[in-house]
Amino acid sequence: MTSWRLHQRTTTTLSESSNQERKTPHKATLLQELADAAKPYAQLMRIDRPIGTYLLFWPCGWSIALSADAGCWPDFSMLGLFAIGALIMRGAGCTINDMWDKDIDAKVERTRTRPLASGQITQFDAIVFLSAQLSLGLLVLVQLNWQSILLGASSLGLVITYPLMKRVTYWPQLVLGMCFNWGALLGWCATQGSVNLEACLPLYLSGVCWTIVYDTIYAHQDKLDDLQIGVKSTALRFGENTKVWLSCFTAAMLAGLTSAGYACDQTVPYYAAVAVVGAHLVQQIYSLNIDNPSDCAKKFLSNQQVGLILFLGIVLGTLLKSDDSKKQNKATLAPVAAPSYVPLPQPKPDVIS
Repeated sequence: MTSWRLHQRTTTTLSESSNQERKTPHKATLLQELADAAKPYAQLMRIDRPIGTYLLFWPCGWSIALSADAGCWPDFSMLGLFAIGALIMRGAGCTINDMWDKDIDAKVERTRTRPLASGQITQFDAIVFLSAQLSLGLLVLVQLNWQSILLGASSLGLVITYPLMKRVTYWPQLVLGMCFNWGALLGWCATQGSVNLEACLPLYLSGVCWTIVYDTIYAHQDKLDDLQIGVKSTALRFGENTKVWLSCFTAAMLAGLTSAGYACDQTVPYYAAVAVVGAHLVQQIYSLNIDNPSDCAKKFLSNQQVGLILFLGIVLGTLLKSDDSKKQNKATLAPVAAPSYVPLPQPKPDVIS
């Protein structure tokens, strides 16, 4: 009897184990199918290459940090909201870019494996996906004040038209800079309800110059393919004088950052960060080999450090402003010591004639 029960338990255990083994491969296959289906869309929004999200976010972060009150940290909830927005809208921008450039990407060595160019997804699939991305972006945008909603929505024209610029002008990087640095205006507006042009305009123009620098370096990777296809870029416009041009834009960027810092009464850490950023960019340009795609890619990727260095400088500079303000307030509000006695009027001496 005991052996029969033992045999029954063993048989039941083996049967359950067999059923579990049959179910596990099915679940694994389903998950694999879902991952394979999602992979082209993740590639379309460049989720595997976050550098674009960083470069889109940093001007937003700079502006939010600059708008903070003296001695205060930046608004972390606002930074988080803009980080999510940067991820979504950078992905939407990549989708729009690939929809416009599907035929061009198929002819370029570096981009021919992109989902639309390689036929992994259709144009209709991309449109549906783009609609979802823009809906999520709108959901983030409506969390801001109405001034910021209008300002943010007004940048959509730049996002849509940028991919066309490489067909008509050698300055598509300028339009990309105008688009990618819109957050320098939007960040301040989101925290203060309006844009302080004295601070935000030089910050915005500095960001545009920075974008021209790093995206020209990026464009040198594809210049041979671009020449054959007929696509234009600042890499082709600057040619062998690239380093001279980039040096000029770097100088303009540093001048704009200095002006923005002066308008915000920034302190030593901010200007130290600007100096480090300048040294970083000078080193990039000096050591750049425009005929080596690998070196161009390496220099381009290092620009995420530029954004972080400046952001940290803004935060520390703003925190340090509290000490100066307190000292100034103490000097202004220090009570004047009252005299311990009240002088009485002295009688005039009698004059004896």
